[in-house]
Amino acid sequence: MSTMMFFMPSVNLMGPGSLKDAGSQIEALGFKKALIVTDKVLNEIGLVNKLTDVLESKGVGYVVYDGTQPNPTVTNVHSGLDLLQKNNCDFVISFGGGSPHDCAKGIALVAANGGSIKDYEGVDQSAKPQMPLVAINTTAGTASEMTRFCIITDEERHIKMAIVDKNTTPIISVNDPILMLDKPAGLTAATGMDALTHAVEAYVSTIATPVTDACALQAITLVSDHLRGAVENGKDEYKRDRMAYAQFLAGMAFNNASLGYVHAMAHQLGGFYDLPHGVCNAVLLPHVQEYNAQVAPSRLKDVAKAMGVNVESMTDSEGAQAAIDAIKSLSSDIGIPAGLTDLGAKKEDLTILSENALKDACGLTNPKQATLEEIIAIYTNAM
Repeated sequence: MSTMMFFMPSVNLMGPGSLKDAGSQIEALGFKKALIVTDKVLNEIGLVNKLTDVLESKGVGYVVYDGTQPNPTVTNVHSGLDLLQKNNCDFVISFGGGSPHDCAKGIALVAANGGSIKDYEGVDQSAKPQMPLVAINTTAGTASEMTRFCIITDEERHIKMAIVDKNTTPIISVNDPILMLDKPAGLTAATGMDALTHAVEAYVSTIATPVTDACALQAITLVSDHLRGAVENGKDEYKRDRMAYAQFLAGMAFNNASLGYVHAMAHQLGGFYDLPHGVCNAVLLPHVQEYNAQVAPSRLKDVAKAMGVNVESMTDSEGAQAAIDAIKSLSSDIGIPAGLTDLGAKKEDLTILSENALKDACGLTNPKQATLEEIIAIYTNAM
């Protein structure tokens, strides 16, 4: 048996008011000037001001890069890096959901290691830790604020690069549910299903451990119990808080057990069509698990149980189907599109998407390794 390694930030702040606590942590570390990486929407609606107010109260300077796109690009990374270097920033703060976090990781990694973000595609390609990164979450889904995963779109190749590197792990993560209030229902649904996908894929991963299993199952239960309510009422602070814990636990799971074909395939859809990652995951999740049920029915039966299904009298195969049905029911209840056709995917593109999916590092730990024809069939079933 191989040695287990467990990656996560050394400090993780959770709960209402934790943004203010982050200010004290930053002050104690002695940082002088931050590059804040965010997006234009968060900046324009004034949410970034909540962060800058905290920094100003602690005497910490900052400059804001709000050019992050929903699927952050190589260009975004290098534009932010240029701003960081021109302003002599000594650390980075990501503020938002998965896109700003990933963009900030790319900036911080290249700031410390040089070259282009393209040089770091794959697993542990960097030589040195990134510039210190504090990751402040405003959505409950990607867990990018606490993981070693960084997904950047290469505009030239029209693919998402998976950068899995221990050196991209933030030093501090912050999940303050107050920052998550009033997020649109569609965004809440998509990010919540992203969290569920992380947990399910980590649980059926070939390198799952008892630690990642415990995190994954609790995350699945929390998503199943609270996502519908968070979508229905975005002002419900308790459900926002529970979803923040759910996505964080799912992050702990997949950051160490990795993922599977849902993410490998969703990355291609996002890179090729510029589609929202969480929605792609949600549509693909039941179809990939139907494929995985051939080899991991007992694990999927556990997923069904975590989602509240009474599985005592079920066989493993019946339990696996119950999990798939429960996932589909949750997706339907929160308004996830029924298939990839609704997202604009085209059958004539499935071969190139499948070829690229098989090159994605996330697929290496899927419980059953697929042929090109099998990946095409999964995409086809999800149309």
